[in-house]
Amino acid sequence: MPQDWKQEYLQKEREREAQRQAKLARLDLDIKPRSAPPPNRMPPQKTTSARPPLRQMTQRPTPQRTRSPQAVQRGAQGPVRTPVREVPFPQPVPPRVPADERGFETIPVRIGSRRKKSSAGKYIARGAAVFFTAILLVVYAVFALCFVIARGPSEAARNLAVQSALQASATKWVPGLFLDQETIDAIQAAEDAVIQDVVSMDDYITEEEPTGTDTAADPWAGAIDGMLYETVSGSTYKAYVLLVKDPARVFVGTSSENYANATAGINIFKAAEKYGAVAGINAGEFADAGGVGTGYAPIGLTYSRGECVWNDGAKRTFIGFNRENQLIVRESMTKAEADALGIRDAVSFQTGNTLIEKDGENVVLYYAEGNTGTAQRTAIGQRADGTVILICTDGRTASSLGATHNDMIDMMVSYGAVSAGMLDGGSSSMMYYRDYYNKYETDTSRLDKYQLQGLVNKYKAFTTPRRMPTFFLVSGES
Repeated sequence: MPQDWKQEYLQKEREREAQRQAKLARLDLDIKPRSAPPPNRMPPQKTTSARPPLRQMTQRPTPQRTRSPQAVQRGAQGPVRTPVREVPFPQPVPPRVPADERGFETIPVRIGSRRKKSSAGKYIARGAAVFFTAILLVVYAVFALCFVIARGPSEAARNLAVQSALQASATKWVPGLFLDQETIDAIQAAEDAVIQDVVSMDDYITEEEPTGTDTAADPWAGAIDGMLYETVSGSTYKAYVLLVKDPARVFVGTSSENYANATAGINIFKAAEKYGAVAGINAGEFADAGGVGTGYAPIGLTYSRGECVWNDGAKRTFIGFNRENQLIVRESMTKAEADALGIRDAVSFQTGNTLIEKDGENVVLYYAEGNTGTAQRTAIGQRADGTVILICTDGRTASSLGATHNDMIDMMVSYGAVSAGMLDGGSSSMMYYRDYYNKYETDTSRLDKYQLQGLVNKYKAFTTPRRMPTFFLVSGES
């Protein structure tokens, strides 16, 4: 009798297991069947620490209370609760997308994609760090070099660096980082100091035979487009020279017909195309704050083809041709004075840029006392026979640092100029000559993209060729 309740329990347990296996078979789930407890062993006691299975049934059977015969006889001791093992019944989850015979969805996984992206990001980050570190080192090295030059023992090196920086609009602010304004002004004043060398016309013309002159033959026999094209090499520069036989062909081209409403200038290629010019150089001054000016309007008195196109009252070196095709260079000129002289084409550029001036029977050469600043430079001059001299130099390269103020005078003197003036320089310094490389059989493989468009000198700047308001252009032969 005492063993009857055990047998009854085991029988019920086997029936529940059979029902469970039948349901699992219908669900087609490969779950290992649970083994029944051995017949001679008490069923395991339920503990609170047992971990529930992953699949919980939504409805759990209610535990049954049973009483053994001994408990019935004892009566007073109350019923004895026998734990009943709970069997979960998993509920199948309907698949979102039928993928296989079991109804489970297959989700593709890209193995290693996240690792690849992470590796690529690391390489990009490292490359950027190296790049910016290199830039910082270069900036630091340049800053240190400038500081040593500015504060070093060599005043000549300091003055040369300061004057070279002041020549370009984009670098005028650099000396102020290392020197006080009083020192900069003193260096500029020394550069502006002029030594006048006065030579009589008779001695000047016969003192040195002008370059390009051949007494045995016609010097213009080999001219192309009525011009002679030459190059000159100095100790610190390479210069390009155009000699224009007829001064009447040289005029001032403008970027706009109305500067008051203009917003930007044009480059030298557009200027040549606008007027159908065969050659030309940059001309007058314009507002250029930080070297990024748009060149919309000139500074100083400006004439083009007999008309005054701009007059802002600024006092500048005045350079232009009168109606007799004579080049006139003055340190200052009013509109009334220009009209009285019959000016037809002229521009203005800063002050102290008169290089050579004809004064009656004498020629005055305005040499700079300091003469330290090298830069890309442009100048215009005229011989006694009327030939116009256009000069443009390279600069900012190891092979051509640039020309000084006095270098430009010496070149003009070598070509026999009796009057000459300095024009805008730096990144504005440009000479154009249409198709010159074919006319003079130049090796085109050594030319850059701007030279292949007609630019004679090498353009050295971080931007495309500058937009400017004025140009000295050469019209085609009539």
